[in-house]
Amino acid sequence: MTADPLGATRFPWQQALGARPLDHDRTEFRVWAPNADQLALRIGDSEMPLADEGYGIFSTITSASAGTDYWFVADGVPVPDPASRSQPHGLRGASRVFAAEPAAPLSQRLSLDQLVILELHIGTFSQEGTFRGAIQHLDELAQLGVNAIEVMPVAEFPGARGWGYDGVYISAAQSSYGGPGQFLELIGAAHERGIAVILDVVYNHVGVSGVDALNAFGPYFTGKYGTPWGKAMNYDDELCDPVREWAIQSAEGWIREYGIDGLRLDAIHAIHDSSPEHIVAAITRRVHAADPQAIVILESGLNDANVIRPRDVGGWGADAAWADDFHHALRTLITDERDGYYAEFGRIELLAKAFNRPYVHDGGYSSFRKRRFGAPAQDVAPERFVVFCQDHDQVGNRAFGDRLPPQARPLAAFMTLLSPFTPMLFMGEEYGESAPFQFFSDHIDPKVADATRTGRREEFAAFASFGHDVPDPQALETFENSKLTRVRDPELAQLYAQLIELRGQLPPGDADEIVFDEAARWLRVRRGAFELLASFADQPTSFELAPGTELLLSTHRLAPHPELGWIELQPLSGVLLRIGAV
Repeated sequence: MTADPLGATRFPWQQALGARPLDHDRTEFRVWAPNADQLALRIGDSEMPLADEGYGIFSTITSASAGTDYWFVADGVPVPDPASRSQPHGLRGASRVFAAEPAAPLSQRLSLDQLVILELHIGTFSQEGTFRGAIQHLDELAQLGVNAIEVMPVAEFPGARGWGYDGVYISAAQSSYGGPGQFLELIGAAHERGIAVILDVVYNHVGVSGVDALNAFGPYFTGKYGTPWGKAMNYDDELCDPVREWAIQSAEGWIREYGIDGLRLDAIHAIHDSSPEHIVAAITRRVHAADPQAIVILESGLNDANVIRPRDVGGWGADAAWADDFHHALRTLITDERDGYYAEFGRIELLAKAFNRPYVHDGGYSSFRKRRFGAPAQDVAPERFVVFCQDHDQVGNRAFGDRLPPQARPLAAFMTLLSPFTPMLFMGEEYGESAPFQFFSDHIDPKVADATRTGRREEFAAFASFGHDVPDPQALETFENSKLTRVRDPELAQLYAQLIELRGQLPPGDADEIVFDEAARWLRVRRGAFELLASFADQPTSFELAPGTELLLSTHRLAPHPELGWIELQPLSGVLLRIGAV
């Protein structure tokens, strides 16, 4: 234990965990292992002891270069490094020393209000299903106007295919995707094209298949809480400090070692932490210290904007948060779905509210939850909310992974991309992809595989329309069916390109006026000199236009022309107008 320059105590677990190359021939290894009575480092056929630094931290510096495979041997059992940077042989293989050279940075970072994000899954984004395979499709995204990709989790998970939310080695890029070397190639290629890279990370739990391996070292989990997916991480119980540091160093590492531009933290509402500084706030602080321009986006199911308020007013200091309510308010108007949590939506009034701030539930009563839910967020700038009409959850967590029906897609894109919030697309929606995105996995433990199948069926109990005949998540066919076909709908693709281009002309910030008619099922939104007019009716609807109004874009064919003083919108359609003087 030492003191840092500010006089604060610096503990051994705050040193770099894992394997860190010092030069071409030497590597420092450090691990937290209070549960192990005997501990050694194994390289090849040789085992060597580690020095006890105190507080359960053990370390050594030895001859080992990048590319060297190694194990920690805990009480006679070889186990991968909890802070592994590379698992080339999979979840239960040896760890490998990896020396990362950060990708060249973007020539220009963009602000949140300039971002158009596309969420993608590496395994299904290309036929190769690898980081390198994704590179060939970046030019198309750049030409469209997408300037950020959000990569679904790549931390080493069981088997060769999966969504990534059951990762175990939270700092190791998935071996079946090409490992850390190829991930760096993808980041560099994206940066060359002016595309930022945001990585989805999971710190609320680890995959069940890795629990025993982590427990061999120390109390990574706590029995005080639980999560829907497995044991809760030990962020506030006895011996929690090294676990917190393990997660924080992982977040820092993606930024520092890879040159990633931001992180999206999964399901932070499932992270339990009573510490004075919540682990999410600590991760955010350290990520911003590593790169002040890095973006931290949170998925929070709490509808509480305090997670993105500044630290100086008691917030957690993150940059943005996903807003599911916007999706629900929109989807229930462009489809007839009303099951489960959709039952609370389906009114134009709620979409109008979502266009002001996307937390529809902001402290009122939720009939689905049977309690009041959410909190107001009027003080938070609109661009700090990420909205979407499709994402991996809202597509993949349907029984068959089906996307929005074709007739709903143009208006969904119109409302999302021309909103005052930060828009996110889901891979393929920008050209009308027909392939589903189904839930798939490749669990290596039979009990976990069976439980996954059972849980998948039970997940749809509240959605009567789905029934119980869902695809087997463990079947290779389920994964293969989810690969993008890249068969394009030319009209929809052109609409997305026009919407993204026009989005850049709209003034940032709040809408100036939002009006609607519940009975007639239309919504008008004014943003500066621009007006969005959307019809959710099932029959053509006519609107009068102010003199001098100019038509900029229509999702569907119009009759007659706007210069005649009125306009007729087709069902489920929208127009963008510029309001001018006579």
